[in-house]
Amino acid sequence: MMSQADPTPAVRSVRIYTHPACLAHDTGPDHAERPERLRAVVDALRQLPGLNWQEAPIATREQLARVHAPALLRQVLDETCTQRRQLDPDTLLSPGSREAALRAAGAAVAAVDAVMSGPATRVFCAVRPPGHHATADMAMGFCLFNSIAVAAAHALEHHGLARVAIVDFDVHHGNGSQDIFAAEPRLLFASSHQSPLYPGSGAIEECGIGNIHNAPLPPGAGSTEFRAAWCDQLLPAVHVFAPQLLLVSAGFDAHRSDPLAQLELEADDYAWLTRELCAIADRHAGGRLVSLLEGGYDLDALRECSQAHVRALAA
Repeated sequence: MMSQADPTPAVRSVRIYTHPACLAHDTGPDHAERPERLRAVVDALRQLPGLNWQEAPIATREQLARVHAPALLRQVLDETCTQRRQLDPDTLLSPGSREAALRAAGAAVAAVDAVMSGPATRVFCAVRPPGHHATADMAMGFCLFNSIAVAAAHALEHHGLARVAIVDFDVHHGNGSQDIFAAEPRLLFASSHQSPLYPGSGAIEECGIGNIHNAPLPPGAGSTEFRAAWCDQLLPAVHVFAPQLLLVSAGFDAHRSDPLAQLELEADDYAWLTRELCAIADRHAGGRLVSLLEGGYDLDALRECSQAHVRALAA
């Protein structure tokens, strides 16, 4: 029997990747995707006992090139950047952006290696910039590189997996992740998101080669509609696919307090879905689940939701 002084063993098993360089991606004053987001998440997770904190390494160019075109790699990695520069109306490069983006993608790759080799089964990457809007050849929607796509390609090519699932519950549709893998039979993509909303993709009819599953939710939808979409459509699709690894784009901007959207979720909705995803990972993937921070722009909600998510990963 465990003594009261012992930490919960399940909490001890959750690995966290982060790096201070991710704070140096300077998006300028009043930008929604700001360094304070990551500080809020890290500060909230530091309050949880027993987490295994790791420094995010730098992704290699070869790892990025599995999913990104040479022109995008040159734009982010090679072009001189001495001050903030806009790539689109929402997405910026700064002198610190190169390393931040490399650390974010590197965290995702290291997390896959960790769960595949056995030191951990569940990992959360507390990094920025987010990634799920970046396409093969375009940085967009606050995203420079698509870190979760880099992680999925690494799992498929380096570890030789036959079935990898990306699950995305960010309020904005992960158009980049969908586009990169729309014709990849070894990858299933499942997403709930508000529609209409940026980036305007994610209709039910967008199904790739049968490997894409979208559940758009109307503005004002809350827990009932969100849970129904996952229970009736998305979770069954993931279960039938039987992934050997589950990757999660964990955006917390469907929370009712978020300023960039109009869904009405609470932290408990994220905890519930995380538990459901962990159950699928336990059944099909030896428990292997890697989660990456995507959106979430109300700092109080971000703290609460990231704690709820990681607690559920530890359960």
